[in-house]
Amino acid sequence: MVKKRVTLKDVAAQAGVTYQTVSKVITGRVKVLPDTEARIWAASRDLGYRPNHSARSLRAQRSLMIGYSWSSLETEQPNHILHMFLTSVVSEAETAGYHLLPFPYRAGDDPVAGYRELIDSGRVDAFVITSVNYDDQRAAFLLERGFPFVAFGRSSANDPFSYVDVDGTAGLRLATEHLVAHGHRRIAMLAWHETSRTGNDRLAGYLEGLRAAGLEVDPALIARGDWTFEFGYEATAGWLKLAPEQRPTAIVAVSDIMAIGAIHAAQARGLTVGRDIALVGFDDTPMAQYIRPPLTSLRQPIRQAGRKCVELLVALLTGQPQAQSRVLLAPELIVRESSGG
Repeated sequence: MVKKRVTLKDVAAQAGVTYQTVSKVITGRVKVLPDTEARIWAASRDLGYRPNHSARSLRAQRSLMIGYSWSSLETEQPNHILHMFLTSVVSEAETAGYHLLPFPYRAGDDPVAGYRELIDSGRVDAFVITSVNYDDQRAAFLLERGFPFVAFGRSSANDPFSYVDVDGTAGLRLATEHLVAHGHRRIAMLAWHETSRTGNDRLAGYLEGLRAAGLEVDPALIARGDWTFEFGYEATAGWLKLAPEQRPTAIVAVSDIMAIGAIHAAQARGLTVGRDIALVGFDDTPMAQYIRPPLTSLRQPIRQAGRKCVELLVALLTGQPQAQSRVLLAPELIVRESSGG
């Protein structure tokens, strides 16, 4: 026997309201008393109601799709943080009645071409953008077109758009203070290139941590480079060739993969990581707890970031006011053996 599809009228009957009220609440077109809204959502869950997306789309002239541009990495190293973020976005979007439409971007392409095509063809209702950097052309284009989007990341401190970001400055300050508390005074930094907004935010936290402890900043202990194991290894190997009084006794990195490169370089010199030299990464990727020694790292609240991005985006699409449209989330320091913890 074919199971009867649950309708808005079924939900309305169980909730004790009209089906027009149910429709408007589910699509975010009206605000009702909290008790009434709670009854509607409870009835919807209990009955297993699923909206008829094709009919809803035709009536509302919406695609119910959220665009997301992805690009393959130049290296073959996986980006676990991006994977966790997308998993969260996809799950939260589905709950809200939307689906994610990924479209490719390749280095050298016009950064806004894909966005323009999807807007002009009406195939998406909004975008989530990631890897936001200084003077981001995608954000500027979408603002000019007046098209809804939310960014995971910031372009500047006063961005005129909704974003969710992880406070890298606070995170690296926390990591540096942790190393200082363990007695380290020569703390090196594996950083990204000067053009990276995210990298510069994290570097600022490292500098704040040193200055708060009254430690002098040594430019020779700051290495800028690519997001790779190889860069972390090579920079650390160079530091370890210095005279003993010039070498760092601790290293903090802007990513776990760079920190793991540093661990291998230290071990290749016969050092015991966590005793002879301390290391802290950033991201707390799944591999961090399984390497030897387990890596102290800053855990990003990445799933919370994905959920909040979709929450802000749905609010934009449905006209719901938001108390906060620029959200900065704090990372958590997970202490393991690599830092002497």
